[in-house]
Amino acid sequence: MASTTPQVERRTLGGSLLRLALFLGVSALAGVLVAGLVLPVAGGLGFAARATTDEFQQLPSDLSSPPLAQRSRILDAAGRPIATFYYENRVLVPISKISPVMRKALIAIEDSRFYQHNGLDLRGTLRALMRNTAEGGVTQGGSTLTQQLVKLTLVEAADGDAEKIAAAQEDSLARKLQELRYAIAMEERLSKDQILEKYLNIAYFGAGAYGVEAAARRLFGVSADELSLRQAATLAGLVRAPSAYDPTVNPEAARQRRNVVLARMAELGFAREKKAERAADRGLGLNIVEAPNGCADAGSPAFFCDYVTRVLRNDPAFGRTPTERSRVLFRGGLTIRTTLRPRVQRGAQQAVYAYTNRTDRVGTAIAMVEPSTGEIHAMAQNHRWGEKGRQTQVNYATDFVHGGSRGFQAGSTFKAFTAAAALEKGIGPRHGIFSPYQLTFEDQQELSPQQSCGGDPLLWNDPEHEPVNFVRSENGRYDMREALAKSVNTYFLQLQAELGGCPVFRMAKRLGIRLAEGGDLRQVLTFTLGVNEVTPLAMASAYATFANRGVRCEPVAITEVTDSEGNQLSVPEPQCERVLDQNVADTMNDVLGSVIAPGGTGGGLELGRDAAGKTGTTDGARSVMFIGYTPDMSAAVWTGYPGVSKPLKNVTIGDQFYASLCGGCLPGPVWKQAMTTALKSVEPSSFVAPDLSQYKAEDGAVPDLRGLTVAAARAELRTAGFSAAVAPGRVSSVIPAGQVVSTTPSNGTSAAPGTTVTLVVSRGL
Repeated sequence: MASTTPQVERRTLGGSLLRLALFLGVSALAGVLVAGLVLPVAGGLGFAARATTDEFQQLPSDLSSPPLAQRSRILDAAGRPIATFYYENRVLVPISKISPVMRKALIAIEDSRFYQHNGLDLRGTLRALMRNTAEGGVTQGGSTLTQQLVKLTLVEAADGDAEKIAAAQEDSLARKLQELRYAIAMEERLSKDQILEKYLNIAYFGAGAYGVEAAARRLFGVSADELSLRQAATLAGLVRAPSAYDPTVNPEAARQRRNVVLARMAELGFAREKKAERAADRGLGLNIVEAPNGCADAGSPAFFCDYVTRVLRNDPAFGRTPTERSRVLFRGGLTIRTTLRPRVQRGAQQAVYAYTNRTDRVGTAIAMVEPSTGEIHAMAQNHRWGEKGRQTQVNYATDFVHGGSRGFQAGSTFKAFTAAAALEKGIGPRHGIFSPYQLTFEDQQELSPQQSCGGDPLLWNDPEHEPVNFVRSENGRYDMREALAKSVNTYFLQLQAELGGCPVFRMAKRLGIRLAEGGDLRQVLTFTLGVNEVTPLAMASAYATFANRGVRCEPVAITEVTDSEGNQLSVPEPQCERVLDQNVADTMNDVLGSVIAPGGTGGGLELGRDAAGKTGTTDGARSVMFIGYTPDMSAAVWTGYPGVSKPLKNVTIGDQFYASLCGGCLPGPVWKQAMTTALKSVEPSSFVAPDLSQYKAEDGAVPDLRGLTVAAARAELRTAGFSAAVAPGRVSSVIPAGQVVSTTPSNGTSAAPGTTVTLVVSRGL
């Protein structure tokens, strides 16, 4: 059997000779210590030995063994791994899960008298030194496994501190004596198998693999209890110089080193000679299995994975500081079970790719949450995780603090907050408002004055733009249901004005809406048109409150965390609270159902079960959304140019050309496909029918308009919920020309909302 010493071992000869003097000094002193410990005290030798022994015994003996760094895992709701995180790739295993041949291989090459000594082996150390010197390299270990374990423990305890690591590895008499003291004390405290187990779990085997389990998986794709003689000998040979003998870098050096181990095992009777020879004649038999580290290799759930890590780093439940929380994630051996549903996630990703390409400049993202719990079941987007080309590490679905962007305008999806605020004030779905195609600044000034919740007058978000409806034909009287279905801008601007502004702002805040970059929403006159930058996740959660009959549940991604020993750690409890009256939520479900019905802006998005939603298209189609839900699932889909404000017009997305994109054109179909997959095995459930009798009767009295100009009379009628028409011709009257003489129906008459009141105008006398 070949036993040629590798070149790399010869290069260590000089180092071995340089350490000879240190070895001899420690050996001589150790001999004195042994004499003082085991021989009667007699004469000068006895006194010298006793004095030396006393000094040795006074050295610290209690070696602190910090928990070994272990890798943490993030799992989906089904318990399947999403990603692994580690500073040191280590999986702790008991000695019963390490093959006997692995234990024998390590003992053979590093400490053949392991089971005979008490931490110090003068005979074995001297023999190893002589053999290594004779063969011109390091073929056998000098220190005992216990001494090596002491050194490795001190290095681990240094936690990356360069000075402490250097001190743990220093070639000095004082350091070696302290190491010896720790080793002897360790032998008194632990059994041999316990020491061997600790060593095999702490040792570094190269290429980021710490401990025999991680090393076995990396090099051979097997667990430590499945290692063969050939594999065990390869691993045992690595601990002396992991980089030099790395079989993926220096295969010939690794093979020669393995054969040295096999020869030593045969020499000691730890392996049959012929079996060892056969193993030595074979190749290394590598089956490299790299251990992914972080979210980059998580595939489709990469953005959800990143969201989870940021939740951990932001939550004091996992440490006092962000640095401490990060250490827990990368060293603590945590098992983090999350809310991600694999089938829902796959369906969401497939839906995104059905309508977009990974290489599109335009981005699309979807977030899906369960209304009754707030659990996030999916996050997906078309741009993949990474740093090349169209790849990104920005999670379009969430806010800035959780790895997202600074948000996107949500467009008309904000009209739901205005509708909910109106319902809360008793204004019902039949509430009619004459809604012209364009609402000028002058028209707006005639409406009720609006203030911020701090009492300041509201301003326009864009003082150069007068809001209009999507098409010119939207010019007339609408009630709330119709206005939501057709997304009539001027209806909701006037409805917000009727409410005074602040109730609408407070409604959005209660439903969990904040700026994506942090802080409260901007309170402006066009608030209801969705000019604030928010996230799909926040919008999905807000609409989920309607589905959950007014109870809002904070989005949650983590359900359980256990440490390396299986102990459950405290995780934030689900935060659900009622923020909306049940009947108001039921009414919202009813009126938002009209959006996805035929004739609505989301027409054609029906799911064959109770569902509701709202389209959102910003001014110039710079950002488009669709948010929809059933009692069991709420989802929001966004499409736009990440990081820039650019119109989505005359653009090709997913090989489809769009003259002008809208919320129902692309986000809507993505939503429908994703929801269909997510709810495939979920029994349909129904919304609760609202009690509409709780809202104010909409019939009202025609106001007395006599003496008002036509413009002023129109404004009065609009505020009262009526439409206006002017009678042809003018009548003679003492009332000045151009002013209203009378109306049909006459003033004081009770009429339904939207009734057209005809104005009779004076021509004077």
